[in-house]
Amino acid sequence: MIRYILKRIFIFIPTLIIITLLGFIISINAPGDPVERMVSSAQSGGEIGTQSLSQVQDKIFWRKKLGLDLPVFYFSLSSCSRPDTLYRIYDRSEREALDRLISQYGNWNEIQQYADGLKSFYSSLIAFSPDSNLVKQYNKNTVSENMNQLKFESLALRSFYEDNIITARINKISDILAAYPFLASFRPAFINIKSDYESIKTNTSSWKNYIPRIAFYKTQNQYHRWLFGDGEFSRGLIHLDFGTSYTTRQPISDVIFSKIGWSMFFAMLSVILAYFISIPVGVKAAAKRGSRFDKYSSVILFMLYSMPSFWLATLLLMTFANTDVLHWFPASGVKPPTGYPDAAGFFEKVKLSLPYLILPAICYTYSSFAFLSRTMRVSMIETIGQDYIRTARAKGLPENKVIWKHAFRNSLLPIITVFANIFPAAIGGSVIIESIFTIPGMGYETFLGIQTNNYPMIIAVFTITGFLTLVGYLVSDVLYALVDPRISYK
Repeated sequence: MIRYILKRIFIFIPTLIIITLLGFIISINAPGDPVERMVSSAQSGGEIGTQSLSQVQDKIFWRKKLGLDLPVFYFSLSSCSRPDTLYRIYDRSEREALDRLISQYGNWNEIQQYADGLKSFYSSLIAFSPDSNLVKQYNKNTVSENMNQLKFESLALRSFYEDNIITARINKISDILAAYPFLASFRPAFINIKSDYESIKTNTSSWKNYIPRIAFYKTQNQYHRWLFGDGEFSRGLIHLDFGTSYTTRQPISDVIFSKIGWSMFFAMLSVILAYFISIPVGVKAAAKRGSRFDKYSSVILFMLYSMPSFWLATLLLMTFANTDVLHWFPASGVKPPTGYPDAAGFFEKVKLSLPYLILPAICYTYSSFAFLSRTMRVSMIETIGQDYIRTARAKGLPENKVIWKHAFRNSLLPIITVFANIFPAAIGGSVIIESIFTIPGMGYETFLGIQTNNYPMIIAVFTITGFLTLVGYLVSDVLYALVDPRISYK
């Protein structure tokens, strides 16, 4: 059996690689800029549309912590016009603008000189101190207003690539610089910027865009860091480090480990209840096919299976957690709002949490109960019709022994297949049920992640679910051979 398990794990390796690749591709192509999520450009004390030195440093820090200052993969295929260091630019809009300029003109040296000139010009505006005698001749609000306008225009200029927009903003900055003598010190630098931009348009090398170039980055890339970590900010996926939450800045793994307990509890509880109830019901319905029990149970089970979980959950809350109807159970949560008493033991905590768990447990279980019962019934009917069952009956064996010893074991294969879905369901939780009952599990956390565009959490759930699906298949394969002697590990 050990050899068989190792063989199956070896076969799973390509699938695991594909799962990690898909998760990584989703993460790098997710909408929005994660750095901008971490660092707001409009923090208190700063002007909208400008960036202070501390904000720039924060962006650089978060790009490094998230691994965005590295190339994407082990190699990249691009054109000769593109440098292999474009990924180092911390601002996403600026990086995309430079990439579009390269696509238009192909002369990176001129584009780089123009971009460096804009950065230096913006830094000089930030460092400007309005305390000179020349500035005192003007109204303080006039000085502040024009300086803020220059900062806004020069910063925005770094995010554009269309010629008409760039030209319009360059002319606007030139007009502001020409209108006020106290801005004379900035004019030479900006004249050089205008000259650099004209040089980009006159010295084009667009032919370089059609010459391919491949660059290799060995282990210094985002995918390698995502898998194996960097020893400083990340421990890697193989050490269950899924990155940092965009909303709380906490490690995703800490959030998962703090939330997965309740999802695992309800998943396992629902499976245990569903199997212990549905298997006997399915077996009895198959053994007494066509009887009243079979007919009535079929109707009831189809009714249960057809009811949406959100509808039943809402109905239960309105009926049994409503002060105007029957206030038997709490409406939300998994424990008292004030928490457990400090001296409460395990059984005391169970007693306090039990009223909170009954309604969610019903919603978790009823659909699985209905599905498993019908699956068990169909499988048993097929097995009972086999020749060896007729032979056992012809030998005079008691009906219970024929059903439970001979037919039951060989009818478990479809049930085992369903059992394989337990593992991914445990990590994913039930988004609808946990949201309705406010259960602090993975389903509710996934729902919040979707609402807040917290992509690392969504990708972590996707990756772990894929891995646990493979584990579920492996467990099912092992159980097949344990249940049915006709199946061999060989």
